[in-house]
Amino acid sequence: MPAENRTYVEDVDRTLYDVHDATDPARYLDAGLTPDIVREISAKKDEPAWMLDFRLKALDTYQRMLPPDWGPGLEGLDMDHIVTYVKPNAEQASDWDSLPDDVKNTFDRLGIPEAERAYLAGVGAQYDSELVYHSMQKTASDMGIVYSGIEEALRDPEWEPLIREKFMTLVPPDDHKFAALHGAVWSGGSFVYVPKGVKLDFPLQSYFRLNAKGAGQFEHTLIIVEDDASLHFIEGCSAPKYNVANLHAGAVELFVGKRASLRYSTIENWSKNMYNLNTKRARVEEGGAVEWISGSFGSHVGYLYPMSILAGRQAASSFTGITFAGAGQNLDTGCKVVLAAPDTSATVETKSISKGGGTSTFRSSIVATERASGSAASVSCQSLMLDDLSRSDTIPAMDIRCKHVDIGHEATIGRIGDDKVFYLMSRGVSEEEARTMIVNGFADPVSKELPLEYAVEMNNLIKLEMEGAIG
Repeated sequence: MPAENRTYVEDVDRTLYDVHDATDPARYLDAGLTPDIVREISAKKDEPAWMLDFRLKALDTYQRMLPPDWGPGLEGLDMDHIVTYVKPNAEQASDWDSLPDDVKNTFDRLGIPEAERAYLAGVGAQYDSELVYHSMQKTASDMGIVYSGIEEALRDPEWEPLIREKFMTLVPPDDHKFAALHGAVWSGGSFVYVPKGVKLDFPLQSYFRLNAKGAGQFEHTLIIVEDDASLHFIEGCSAPKYNVANLHAGAVELFVGKRASLRYSTIENWSKNMYNLNTKRARVEEGGAVEWISGSFGSHVGYLYPMSILAGRQAASSFTGITFAGAGQNLDTGCKVVLAAPDTSATVETKSISKGGGTSTFRSSIVATERASGSAASVSCQSLMLDDLSRSDTIPAMDIRCKHVDIGHEATIGRIGDDKVFYLMSRGVSEEEARTMIVNGFADPVSKELPLEYAVEMNNLIKLEMEGAIG
């Protein structure tokens, strides 16, 4: 891959586990991971030969790499018992009513049709390992915007060369063990192309639902926003709770052109048997900007560090995120930025909440290369612990290779003051409601950056976490 796309800092590298329950064996490939399984996945998708070759090389890389020796524990994970491909009981549809009732009812409960009718320019919904629903407003299509499943685009002669050029160059298989796993077994995901100068006023959305027990989901999102264009993309994720582990090891690659802008918003509400090991990266050219908005809920263990490579002069990145770690959760999250050109800028603002013995760890990595003269970055991390059982850690890293930069970091850890709770209770609010109101206020910098419907969803998730109702 081109040297300028290298990440400069190591990424997480991890391994997985446990048994599966194949109630419909015809939907599953055998558990474990072999070259034959990789060939079968590729054949099912009717991929070009180069992609099969790519998968097999990634598998070899995965088998040679070691699991992580840092971060949240992943003891007892056994990849031989994670199902790498589960075909949903549905073919892709553009008409909501044509989906099977079980799939449709699942997404109805998650609010996907309502969100689409409300204001979204396009919606894609993935169920297990395949995209089952896709719809896009004619207005966006007429503007020349392409939004489709990445597998569909890969089979299109118009888009296959561009995908081949960009695919896993920001997240190369040799970056860490589970990038290699993703490269071998990826399935489903989205492809978005915004032409030069096109500015879309309404968001596109992709929603991922992992419904199968003991399975993995490995969707790949590739977004290309050309020069002077703009886009807002929203990603949502969920899964039911099982008594065995599920795995999410997707990848997101964002290419932001000169003077272009991309906002990438995520609400992740995986269940607490999920190992969420997602990798997200953006490359931003001269005068371009990427905004990350992230809400992380659920998951038994999470490793999530969206990364921005500011490759052009005056490129900019901002990250606003919140993490809520409840009982039985160990969420290791944060953000990475590489200042790789003059006069670049980055801001990182995160909030973390821990409750019921949950562990929340914030990691940041700011790298200022020799080319970063005149650049600036600031990192702010605020943590809120709601009891004596929980834990919160901040682990900042700064690698400064240029004299003329301005880099700063600040972190605070606190608790809900009894005086604030007493004040609200004196106004007729119950103690539980008072604590929830204070936590919602703490999370406000994130929720105010989301569209109204998603801000409401995030506040509801916080309320459920405070009540201990999310499994």
